[in-house]
Amino acid sequence: MNAANLAEGVSPSAAQALRDAAQRLSAVSDTARLDAELLMAHAAGLSREELILRLRDLPVPDGFAGLVDRRMQQEPVSHITGTRDFWTLTLRVSSHVLTPRPDSETLIEAAVEHYAGTAGPHRVLDLGTGSGALLLASLDEWRGATGLGVDISAQALIVARNNARLCGMEERAQFRPGNWCDGIAERFDLILANPPYITPHALLPRDVMEYEPHVALFGGEDGLDAYRDIAASLANVMTDSSIALMEIGFDQGQSAADLFTAHGFSATLRRDMAGRARCLILRR
Repeated sequence: MNAANLAEGVSPSAAQALRDAAQRLSAVSDTARLDAELLMAHAAGLSREELILRLRDLPVPDGFAGLVDRRMQQEPVSHITGTRDFWTLTLRVSSHVLTPRPDSETLIEAAVEHYAGTAGPHRVLDLGTGSGALLLASLDEWRGATGLGVDISAQALIVARNNARLCGMEERAQFRPGNWCDGIAERFDLILANPPYITPHALLPRDVMEYEPHVALFGGEDGLDAYRDIAASLANVMTDSSIALMEIGFDQGQSAADLFTAHGFSATLRRDMAGRARCLILRR
C-alpha cells in the first residue's frame, strides 16, 4: 500500500504506512526510514520515541501523506517539521538558517574535552550564529555561562533569538548583527564558528542547494574567504587562555590551519566521528 492508496481513502496501519513511506523516500534520501519516522511523528504530534512505542496502536496521522510528498520533492525534513535536534536541544529552523548537523557537534565535544574538570567558560562568542545552535548548546552545557551570537542575516537573528527564548536562555544569550569579529570590543573565553566553506563548484544535494541559505554555505572560490576574514581579527576577541573552535570542510585541515598560523595561532585538528577533518582548535 502506498501514498496513492491513502489518497483513495484506504486506511492502512501506521506501521504499514511508515514502511511504504520509507520505501518511497529511499529514492531521494539516504536516511529514508528516519525521515519517515520524523515526518509521521510530526504529523501525530509525538516525539519520534513516542511514535515508535505506540506505532502498533496508532492510526495513520492526518497529513502524513502530504509531508511525505514534500520530502519526495527533496525539501529538508527540518524545514517540513520546523525543528532539528542538536546536542541536548531541539531548535527551530527555517530556510533563513543552515540546518544544524551532527558534524558540528564536534566543536561542542572539543569544548567539553578542553574544559573537563573546570567550571567551564564564562563568556562564549558564536560567529555566524545562524540558528544559535553552537551558542545555545554551549550555554546548556555550562549553565553559568553567558554568550553573544553575531550574524550578518537579520532573518537568522530572529530565528536565533526565538530559539534562545524557547530554550529558556533569553537572559543568557544575546544576539546582534555583525560581520565576524568586526566591532566587538569584548574578549571571550570560548569562540565558536561554523563559517561558510563550500566552493562554488561543489556538487550539493538538492535539499541543500535549493533550500538552505547560500550565504551560509559558500566560502568563495577556494572556500576559505570567511577564514581569512576571521583570522585577521580573531586575536582581538581572545585572551591568552581562550580557545577558538572553527568548523572546516573535510579537505581544509591544512589550508585553513595555514591561514591561522600565519596570524600567530597554534592550530590543532580534530576529526569528526567519521574520521574526517572537522574542527580546528586555535590558541594564541
